Amino acid sequence: MKRELSTEFVRVTEAAAIACGRSVGLGDKNGADQLAVDAMRKMFDTVNISGTVVIGEGEMDEAPMLYIGEKVGAGGEEVDIAVDPVEGTNLVAKGQPGAIAVIAIAPKDCLLHAPDMYMDKIAVGPRAKGCIDIDAPVSENLKRVATALERKVEDLTVVLLDRERHYGKIEEIRRAGARIQLITDGDVNPIVNAGIEGTGVHMYIGSGGAPEGVLAAAALKCLGGDMQTRLLPEDEEQVKRCIEMGITDYNKVLTIDDMVKGDDCMFTSTAITDSNLLEGLRYFGGGVRTHTVSMRYKTGTVRFIDAVHNYDRKHFEIKL
Repeated sequence: MKRELSTEFVRVTEAAAIACGRSVGLGDKNGADQLAVDAMRKMFDTVNISGTVVIGEGEMDEAPMLYIGEKVGAGGEEVDIAVDPVEGTNLVAKGQPGAIAVIAIAPKDCLLHAPDMYMDKIAVGPRAKGCIDIDAPVSENLKRVATALERKVEDLTVVLLDRERHYGKIEEIRRAGARIQLITDGDVNPIVNAGIEGTGVHMYIGSGGAPEGVLAAAALKCLGGDMQTRLLPEDEEQVKRCIEMGITDYNKVLTIDDMVKGDDCMFTSTAITDSNLLEGLRYFGGGVRTHTVSMRYKTGTVRFIDAVHNYDRKHFEIKL
């Protein structure tokens, strides 16, 4: 993919974040999501790509825009697109940290078409690449990662979603001596944080949405990190869904290269609310300031883009 596209994709996530930014703390997660969806789609249609949404807001009969299989773009090279216009809709509704607008892009047929179900995940940064095993005990993974990072297990911080299904893992991590950071929603952000030195996050463990897993895998691939996952279908209907999406061995351990194939992908995330990595939207008279991270696998470049947007010179879908 042309490197110039990375700048265009920044404009896409900025537009989505700005569009729903005034919804933070208002308790309307669906309204915020719709504003971001609409803005993201409109901005995509100014980008010179022929894109297919492979991870989106749902099927065509479930979502009015950015549905799986939808075509976007103004024409150009064929790409797969994974989108989450608001990763952390509950966080936006409650005014809590960690909400982002996020996309991942790769050449056609290079992103896993992940069904909307749970996925077990384990993720680490570049220095611990090759050390993790999703089938090994949590305590063993902690020892391996600590050795790779030249730390003690007691110096590691592990992020998990605060869910009852994770209580067993939480106890095992605490028995091993590692610290835990529990989050309420949105696991793309902490997985990305695990891939960047200085965020204070060393590992992500637990089950969350499969589509979000692919988004996070694209970021970790750009960063040189590592991730293993396994789909967790809960019933025959979800098994059928896997097969329909081309995943016949749904018990297979998926590597980062299974989820994001090839040697070309991009990842872009704009903060809606504050996080360890990015500052949330900051408003001033007549405009808004955004903070975005943009990554490209081919070069390994990670850019942090601090941008000022003036309302009188741009036209955004903004809830005032």
